[in-house]
Amino acid sequence: MKTQGGSDAAKRRAGESAADLVGDGAVVGLGTGSTAAWAIRALGDAVDAGLDVRGIPTSYQSRKLAIEAGIPLTSLDAVEAVDVAIDGADAVAGRVLLKGGGAAHAREKIIDSAAERFVVVVDHSKIVETVTRPVPLEVLPDARPVVEREVSGLGGEPTLRDATAKDGPVVTDNGNLVLDCSFGTIESPGDLAGALSALPGVVEHGLFVDLVDEIHVGSTDGVTVDRFD
Repeated sequence: MKTQGGSDAAKRRAGESAADLVGDGAVVGLGTGSTAAWAIRALGDAVDAGLDVRGIPTSYQSRKLAIEAGIPLTSLDAVEAVDVAIDGADAVAGRVLLKGGGAAHAREKIIDSAAERFVVVVDHSKIVETVTRPVPLEVLPDARPVVEREVSGLGGEPTLRDATAKDGPVVTDNGNLVLDCSFGTIESPGDLAGALSALPGVVEHGLFVDLVDEIHVGSTDGVTVDRFD
């Protein structure tokens, strides 16, 4: 359920703008998705030019790209802190993000929330007034029918995400399933986030509420940066 929209040039501008924030000796969370990929490539170029950083990938995809880019990798249990995390989003409404189009939102939320500074990179097509897209839930396979009933009780419509290149459902890097849950226009994202987190069997949901510190929005004209205190 990856989102489309936005030019490669706009995504590249946003990713490279965020990569410029990374200083020597930093531990960096490496996000997942097409815009975060530009940040990873830019960091790889900086490493090749002498920058000393260590990256913590949020998915198999970002790990593979970081290795190709020459970024030394580490893990959460090997560092004292994550200095900055750079990640994308499927929709941005102020400090409310919707993530999970790439089914990596559980690990993304762990690393992004652990970072001293969480920077989001998107193109202008991801900026919205309110979140209306379905919310991805990573769920334990055995818990799927229970979670589906509970989501319906919350007013949502859950749909098991199917894979596109194989028969059967999408399976996350953690070995779990993804339910895309439509709630229409989400007027109270904090309340919904809390309700979803409380459901037994839900590993993580795709609402990131009040976690982001900085948003870099790429367009054909350049990059707009929004910072939150």
